[in-house]
Parts: sequence; C-alpha cells; structure tokens
Amino acid sequence: MTELPERSAATTGGAKTARDVSSLIAELGLTAEDSIEPTALVPPERLREVALALRDRGFMLLDTVGVDYGAFPERTPARFSVLHNVYHIEDRCRLFLRVWLEEGQALDSLYPVWRAANYLEREVYDLFGIEFVGHPDLRKILTPDDLEGHPLRKDFPLGESPTLFREGRFIDPPAFRAGLSGQNAGLTGWRGEFRRGERGDRVPPVLPEGGPQ
Repeated sequence: MTELPERSAATTGGAKTARDVSSLIAELGLTAEDSIEPTALVPPERLREVALALRDRGFMLLDTVGVDYGAFPERTPARFSVLHNVYHIEDRCRLFLRVWLEEGQALDSLYPVWRAANYLEREVYDLFGIEFVGHPDLRKILTPDDLEGHPLRKDFPLGESPTLFREGRFIDPPAFRAGLSGQNAGLTGWRGEFRRGERGDRVPPVLPEGGPQ
C-alpha cells in the first residue's frame, strides 16, 4: 500500500485550494481522469487497497453508481464502469474512483472498508448485473425477484413486456420509453423540462460559483 503523509497538499494550504486532490491522486499512484469532478482511474485489483488508504485518511463512501457505455458513441476502455464517490467531511475534499470493467467481470466489494457499500453495491448489482466479490448479501434491492435482466443496461429490452411490481403497479414499456426520451409526455405529463403545452428556450442549469458546495 502507498505510504501517505498525515496531511495531503489538499489540506495544508499553499497554492492549492482546500478541495484540490491532485497530489493525493499522485501519492496513491493513480491516474487522474480528464473530467469536471476530480476522478481517479483505479485498476480493479487495487480498488480495496486504495479504499483502505482513503478511509485511513478520513474519507467516507457517499455513493456507488454503475455506467453502461454499450451505446456510447466514443471508444471507452471497457463497456462498464463503477464510480465510487468518497468525501472527507472535515476537509471538504471529494474524489471519484472510477473502475473500468469488461462484460461479466466482477469487482471487489468495498463493504469490508465502508459498511455504506452494502445497499449501494446491491443497487448496482440489481440494475447492471455487476457482481461484487466479498459482499455479505448480494441480492436484488429495487426490481422484482422474478424480473430477468438488469434494467439500466443498454441492451435491456424495454419494449417486450410490461413489468409488474408486487403492489400492483406496472410499467408500460412504450410510455416509459417515451418519458425517458422526452419525445412526448410519456408517463409523467412532462416533455423535457417543460410542462405540457409550454414553450421556450431550454437553458442548462448553472452551478453556483465555485462549483457544488
């Protein structure tokens, strides 16, 4: 494991801001991704090692999400990626850990490092089919037990049959797909960010000065 000083440049002042984690990424022996938010590319076999180093420095796990790049127009290192969002509450430093995974490739669970990974990893498993090695209870968490496939994968067949939930609700695929694409009101009565019948120029949201607080 990479030996780290007690405090990184992210917290010692100087020319860097309190949220600059570039030196921390370098000390961990990782590569920084060219992205708006500070993101480090982590080889799958090093994920738990890196997570332990960050936990020992006071970082906590806030979120874990999966992404399927199966329909992405640009070339990516692999079809799937898992992003772990970690945060240092005292120093207000945020870092995303991105791991690229091929189809069917499993990833070490971070449950032994942060207990918060329990439900977060179950959600990624349910919606993308990514397995987490060492997770104590890897089961579905959002979709019915008898639903085949993983709804957030790009190859999930939205148009084949309605999805029935235990309490009697169901998703009608054409209406659901229409709502997602913004082509018409779909299930929600909305089209894009406008209510039905409204018109105007679409203006992207503006972050507060200095980025997310």
